[in-house]
Amino acid sequence: MATGNADQLRSQDRRETAENMNGGPMEWVETTGKTIEEATEQALDRLGVDVDEVDIEVLEEPKNGLFGKTRGEARIRARVKPAEVRPKVDRRRGRDRKNTRPAKSNSSQQNENQSRERADSSERSSGGRGRSSGRGNGRQNQREERSGDPVDPALVGDAAVSFMDGLTKAFGVEASVELHREDTDLEVTVNGSELGLMVGHGGRTLVAIQDLVRVAAQRRLGDHDTHLRIDIAKYRERRRTSLEAFAKQIAERVKENGRAVAVDPMSSADRKVLHDVLAEIDGVTSRSEGEDPDRRVLVIPE
Repeated sequence: MATGNADQLRSQDRRETAENMNGGPMEWVETTGKTIEEATEQALDRLGVDVDEVDIEVLEEPKNGLFGKTRGEARIRARVKPAEVRPKVDRRRGRDRKNTRPAKSNSSQQNENQSRERADSSERSSGGRGRSSGRGNGRQNQREERSGDPVDPALVGDAAVSFMDGLTKAFGVEASVELHREDTDLEVTVNGSELGLMVGHGGRTLVAIQDLVRVAAQRRLGDHDTHLRIDIAKYRERRRTSLEAFAKQIAERVKENGRAVAVDPMSSADRKVLHDVLAEIDGVTSRSEGEDPDRRVLVIPE
């Protein structure tokens, strides 16, 4: 039962993010295979979704040859179906309930004040160490001690690799986890098969995993000066190539029409790729506008 609910939540998350790729509706992904089924499986693996969540068009079917053998390859294109917008939840009711709590009576307020005075007196008599405050001070002192010494980037890398090893096992996939280091720049790469679920549509799951790894390393080792990045199934490389092509298409459209074009909201990393590409193209310029998570790139004719 729990497994079924988890699958439903994963499917719902992928569908909710179906408008997040390439600055607009999901682009068509074209794949080939010996059969239509094989080409479809490859498309699903690249998109990280299930078959009932995609639109599929058959571009070319393998042809029947002599003696029952087939000639040529099957070629299809697929994209994620548009996501349904979830209705907004009125959260004011919870706040209203909090604001309507009954006020404390004078007697209960007096008893509470007396309890606080006794607790303060007890802490002073024991050297100012209450049970809860002692634990908090201990953690704070540990952080201060850690922050005094620079953290070895190798330790950060080991912590990240250990985290990703455990995460791949939790996802139930077979994958290799490797650490690549250049001074204080660290990149942990995960390669294997059936990694689409760990990437998520538009890389949203990958971004969340990267944030988790950074937080885990910081809590374990304290603040550090390393730059840590996670890449799964070479998604970032493929994503950059796709965004570069998308930026060039938008630039051509802006130059032809002479009108500015605002793309759909993107992450800061994706926006940077667009700005870098557009800066090298004559006749257009770009800037970001709005606030996260709705911040987007505006491409303007010069």
